[in-house]
Amino acid sequence: MVPDPLMPTLGRGRLLRSSDRILDFMDGQGQLGDFLQARRAQVQPEQIGLATYGERRRVPGLRREELAQLAGVSASYYTRLEQGVSLNASAEILDAIARALGLDETETAHLHALAKVPKRRTAVRRPPPERVTAATLQLLSALGQTPAIVTGRRSDVLAWNRMGHALFAGHLPVDGLQRPGERPNMARLVFLDAHTRELYADWPSKARAVVGNLRLTVAQHPNDPLLAALIGELTMKSSEFADLWADHRIQACAVAVYEMRHPLVGAVTLNQQTLLSPGANGQSIVVATAEDGSPSESAMTLLAQAVVPAEAGHSVADTAVPWSPS
Repeated sequence: MVPDPLMPTLGRGRLLRSSDRILDFMDGQGQLGDFLQARRAQVQPEQIGLATYGERRRVPGLRREELAQLAGVSASYYTRLEQGVSLNASAEILDAIARALGLDETETAHLHALAKVPKRRTAVRRPPPERVTAATLQLLSALGQTPAIVTGRRSDVLAWNRMGHALFAGHLPVDGLQRPGERPNMARLVFLDAHTRELYADWPSKARAVVGNLRLTVAQHPNDPLLAALIGELTMKSSEFADLWADHRIQACAVAVYEMRHPLVGAVTLNQQTLLSPGANGQSIVVATAEDGSPSESAMTLLAQAVVPAEAGHSVADTAVPWSPS
């Protein structure tokens, strides 16, 4: 049996029904207001040169009127924007607010995305299954001894080569993706699975990256009930996830270096790259590589030897396992 943290304890039907309530908080204006409130609270007046003269402040961070003044907009307009009453803010106003909040490029783009998403008006429908193309499966096989997995937009694992399975989820059945109800999800693994938590030496950094990427995905797909169910489940089951989610930090991790403590080959330092799969509607190919000539490269070679099928003529590249929705 697959460990309990990999799938919701609630039935899929109950999760989809409860996701309607979560989707109410995922609409564009709701997310926009929450994001602005959270980031405003994180900016201290002293950071931007505002004198407080020792006054006692009732709210953490900047007041609405202070942020509005810094952004060059009226306090009443900013208040309406934060409350979701004022729609269609111009790009110039959003950029001014981003500068006042000290947002970086990724966070500013996220602010623009939130402001453009309309409130949910259509009925919630279950999204169609995500499928991996034959070309992507061929790529996984061609990568050979390079660990690689394919993740969907909700961080579900849709396919992996044998090395990708061995590195990221060697404690799970390699063919688990082919059995209904056993498809692992990387966000669940990071927050709810003890093996995966131990795998990352700097687990908090990995956790922040997962939440930051989920934030970006929610802004792009605010009406996805399965995504809403995932957010709700992680919020209920992990206080660490709930705290990070409430912080509204945005983090796009296309490239990151992680030290991993693998149970078979010990400590390795790997460069993890996330590549968007062309025309796959949010699917990503995650590839892990080690520096040439490094001890980590030697460790990856040992791992490859450990997971090669015993039958003659087989190689690490022989298995690129997709998930089947049937």
